[in-house]
Amino acid sequence: MAVSLREYRARIKSTQSMKKITRAMELIAASRIIKAQQRAQAAAPYARELTRAVSAVATYSNVDHVLTTEPESPQRAAVLVVTSDRGLAGAYSSSVIKEAERLVEKLKGEGKEVDLYLAGRKGEAYYRFRGRAVAQAWTGFSDSPSYDVAAEIGATLIEAFLNGAGGAEPAEGSTVAGVDEVHVVFTRFVSMLTQEPNAIRLLPLELAEGAEPGSTDLLPLYEFEPSPEEVLDALLPQYVVSRIFYCLLQAAASELAARQKAMKSATDNAEELIKKYTRIANQARQAGITQEISEIVGGVNALADANAGSD
Repeated sequence: MAVSLREYRARIKSTQSMKKITRAMELIAASRIIKAQQRAQAAAPYARELTRAVSAVATYSNVDHVLTTEPESPQRAAVLVVTSDRGLAGAYSSSVIKEAERLVEKLKGEGKEVDLYLAGRKGEAYYRFRGRAVAQAWTGFSDSPSYDVAAEIGATLIEAFLNGAGGAEPAEGSTVAGVDEVHVVFTRFVSMLTQEPNAIRLLPLELAEGAEPGSTDLLPLYEFEPSPEEVLDALLPQYVVSRIFYCLLQAAASELAARQKAMKSATDNAEELIKKYTRIANQARQAGITQEISEIVGGVNALADANAGSD
């Protein structure tokens, strides 16, 4: 009885320690998710207005830009997969990876080769463990992305697209393989309880993606200085980077929400486990006490019988 009771008490103690850790992580995620939501909401107006500006220029200028031109026979596609750097976020990273795998299978079914670009250590670990080739990976910022990181990722993907546009040769000194399409797989933040894996095509630009104006909105009219071509050259890279930054912010808010939900579930499970172990330990202790009382009573009765026999 004593050994069993000690084991249950040790399990209760270790579960209580685990509960403290998961509760602390839940509170940290809850405190940080508000800031992540605010950053995502603050980036939305800029992305929306930049989308309207790019749409207006592309609509009214009738200029064929390399970033908006559909390739005749695309042969290669780049897929940016946005995962987390740390675990303990439930099925957050695995859901994104599953969505990315579906997209990769679809692209391969269309006869396209796929280059993987990864943001987050979980995605990098998944593909490298399976021996899958990774073109480039960025890590260390999943729950708090910066615009500089988005600009670096955007510049790499734009370079890859420009190197592959129209079968063009890579620029001198460029080590990035050319592609005909660029896709992004990330998690869209819907609410604290719902985060949805999402796949969008980033290049060639589909100007209706993301934070676009409503169908009834009128596009603004612009006068182009010095020319529509140069305006598009300046606007389109900013548009791509802003879309990537918005995806990273959405993914960060989703990661923190998923981590808070997972840690709350872990805390509740630990509480239930503590109750279960406490009940079993009390039953074991009561059984031991009952057995000891029975042994004492039995011994007294045996002694009384022995004394009566001697008399």
